[in-house]
Amino acid sequence: MERSETWKRNSVLAMNTFGFTVMFAVWVIFAIVGIAIRREIVLTETEFALLVALPVLTGSLLRLPMGMATDWYGGRPLFTALLASSAIPLLLLCVATRYWQYLVLGLFIGMAGTSFAVGIAYTSAWFPQRLQGTALGIFGAGNTGASLTKLLAPPLMAVVPAGRAGFLPGGWRFVPFVYAIAVVVTAVIYWSFTYTDHSHHKTDSLGEMLSPLRHMRVWRFSLYYFLVFGGYVALSLWLPKYYIDVFGLSLQEAALLTAVFVFPSGIIRAPGGWLSDRFGARTVMYWVLGVCVLASFLLMFPDLQLSFQVPARYATAGDTLRLRLRMNPYVFTALVFVLGIAMGIGKAAVFKHIPHYFPDQVGSVGGLVGVIGGLGGFIMPILFGAMAQSTHLPTTTFAFLFALSVFCLVWMHAVVRRLTRAAAPAAAEELDQGPAVARS
Repeated sequence: MERSETWKRNSVLAMNTFGFTVMFAVWVIFAIVGIAIRREIVLTETEFALLVALPVLTGSLLRLPMGMATDWYGGRPLFTALLASSAIPLLLLCVATRYWQYLVLGLFIGMAGTSFAVGIAYTSAWFPQRLQGTALGIFGAGNTGASLTKLLAPPLMAVVPAGRAGFLPGGWRFVPFVYAIAVVVTAVIYWSFTYTDHSHHKTDSLGEMLSPLRHMRVWRFSLYYFLVFGGYVALSLWLPKYYIDVFGLSLQEAALLTAVFVFPSGIIRAPGGWLSDRFGARTVMYWVLGVCVLASFLLMFPDLQLSFQVPARYATAGDTLRLRLRMNPYVFTALVFVLGIAMGIGKAAVFKHIPHYFPDQVGSVGGLVGVIGGLGGFIMPILFGAMAQSTHLPTTTFAFLFALSVFCLVWMHAVVRRLTRAAAPAAAEELDQGPAVARS
């Protein structure tokens, strides 16, 4: 039976979101099983950090070539191949025993992160410009797959006892075994309910596909994504430690409060796409960056203790009054929740820009933006640790985010002002088109 175009594009969107959720869960598998591996083969802090970071690094760096490949060959075959091929390193992980083996397999498991660049290009090809923000926001909500791993992996580790003889691997090795089955099943379902979009099959040369990267606009979008996506990933990794070190909470309490930041920030990406369609990506980004500036400003102040000497004319003369200003963990959580919501909406708004300005190079441009954003998630935790160690102030985490947010906001506003003052008709085209432009 021949399906309507509306049914096809909605089916493609649903399958892309489903597939991306599964792949994102695979991408962060070492966040859970890595803890068991660390105990099993006795890893140092540096060795453990490298084990966890390698999939994030490779999954980010390869987004650009995978995005370009999507423009050439189409999203349907590439996404299906990514799903099916992910089963191989996952199954090998079940039998690996050496540290170098885990590192090599981590490199291949990191390929799951490239599914973002493939899905962005494939999804945008099926939707008209007025609906692309909403569609890409729904697709991007698949990064909540990270929450699935945190919820599902620990119980799976206890299903089959470690060292048990039999066909099924036990302990933590049962997790990649189940994930391998899941990606194969997902690949079959994905292929069955998606369709080929022939506009993806390009004949452009490599130079033509990379030509948009000469535009400063692309790098500006990349910086925005470095903040909103890279910051999201970095804080997801950093906040549990922050809660424990600064507020003295238990690991369970820290994980629960971190989830208040992680999960809503992923889910809100879909409404963020709708807001970008409704009001324009530029207007939404103004609000996003403004909220990031305000929230990080309030979060960056360290604990303060102010001392006051009582004047001689009072009965308590000579006494010292001390006023201590300390951030309550629940006020802190409320502020990082607001920051996470802003970042989630910002992720959708950034990718609303791309198909509008670069409709024929969504894969390559989206891939580059994804690379820079992913590198933010890799680089920022290292910066957070270095700044905290050198200053002994953990709040330098948010001082860095404040400075980056201000820089992004100032740069965007300077560009908008310059284009608004320009009299040439081409300048008007530089601004986001849609409902927001008519009111701005």
